[in-house]
Amino acid sequence: MSTTHATPKVGFVSLGCPKALVDSERILTQLRMEGYEVVPTYQGADVVVVNTCGFIDSAKAESLDAIGEALAENGRVIVTGCMGVEENTIRDVHPSVLAVTGPQQYEQVVQAVHEVVPPKADHNPLIDLVPPQGIKLTPATTHI
Repeated sequence: MSTTHATPKVGFVSLGCPKALVDSERILTQLRMEGYEVVPTYQGADVVVVNTCGFIDSAKAESLDAIGEALAENGRVIVTGCMGVEENTIRDVHPSVLAVTGPQQYEQVVQAVHEVVPPKADHNPLIDLVPPQGIKLTPATTHI
């Protein structure tokens, strides 16, 4: 777990459609602005956010598998995204998730992260600037 002086670290798994990817970008940008570091491994994270897809049964199964993997590898998981509207289904399979939110609930996800891993008290966003374009997960488009 983070200490007062350590930079809090968040792992992130983003599943689903381009709208879900945009939700992930918004959440990650907000967390970065607040001084969180986004890390590429479960082991390096203080908490993991899984942005789920709930469109079809196979996507729901993939989301539940991703949540299970994050729980097994890290143990501290926050779930968001389209499948989040089925909180009971998620909690029936994975009762130890820390929080469940639905799609486009950016503030609730960030608040859940704060509750698990508080932001660094001495973070200065003017020093640790996020790139002007934010954190992008979507591929760049090419112009012909």
